[in-house]
Amino acid sequence: MTTLSLLIQERKLKKMAKIDVKGLLDAGVHFGHLTRKWNPNMAPYIYMERNGIHVINLYKTAAKLSEANEALKKIAASGRKILFVATKKQAKDIVADKVSNVNMPYITERWPGGMLTNFVTIRKAIKKMSAIDRMKKDGTFNTLSKKERLQVDRLRTKLEKNLGSIADMTRLPGALFIVDTMREHIAVKEAQRLNIPIFAMVDTNCDPNPIDFVIPANDDAGKSINAILTEVTNAIAEGLAERKSEKQDKKEGAQEEAKAEVKEEAIAEVAEAEEIKVEPAVEEVKESTEAAAEEPAAEESATEESAAEESPKE
Repeated sequence: MTTLSLLIQERKLKKMAKIDVKGLLDAGVHFGHLTRKWNPNMAPYIYMERNGIHVINLYKTAAKLSEANEALKKIAASGRKILFVATKKQAKDIVADKVSNVNMPYITERWPGGMLTNFVTIRKAIKKMSAIDRMKKDGTFNTLSKKERLQVDRLRTKLEKNLGSIADMTRLPGALFIVDTMREHIAVKEAQRLNIPIFAMVDTNCDPNPIDFVIPANDDAGKSINAILTEVTNAIAEGLAERKSEKQDKKEGAQEEAKAEVKEEAIAEVAEAEEIKVEPAVEEVKESTEAAAEEPAAEESATEESAAEESPKE
């Protein structure tokens, strides 16, 4: 990678490490639940209690968010998918909007049981959706009766609603990002069973122990969810950009190697051609040298013969 790209990455990392605590405060990330609803395991992340409500320590939120962003960036750069799960009303639209921008799968409707542990069956349902699309393209759909077409359309709509956002997920995700772990407890258990890393917004009423990367934050307010997801998706976008630049560098490197090989082959061919030209020239020189050496010998023999002929006459 070039020096410029490395400098850009360093600046991005510094920027990502310094998460704006004031921005988190303005978004209401610090508001927890009522003190009577708290989970004692969240005590390390609670700053204080005010008016019967727990207040989350935003400096710890910023530190944990930075740590999670770095891990998510690495997962995205490795080419694996990150599945986002948020089925609560106030999070649905935010997650769908933010996550679709970075081309990651998400679940915003009911979590389908066995989504991870029985992934083969889920893939079959997605293939069924693709088969219906093919039927509509090749005209098979029009050969069905009106009732059958209505049934197929309803099935397609249902599948699109529940699984449309994960249609491109051909294998298990590299990680899960969950909004509200209490609501999505089934997803948490499935990910734990398969040892899939879990990133989550964890409020004061949730248990942080099953979560690998805890982001203590208000998971009920739309502004809070939007603020956290903006940071997270930006980190993922950086990871994807890094992967793209690495691919480009590899491609350029391969092209340079191919050019170097072609150049070496051309030089070798030229050298061979010169050797072929030199060999006949050397042979000609040898032949001419041998011919020049033979001529004096022939003259001497001719002189000796003439001398031998003249001697009897004398």
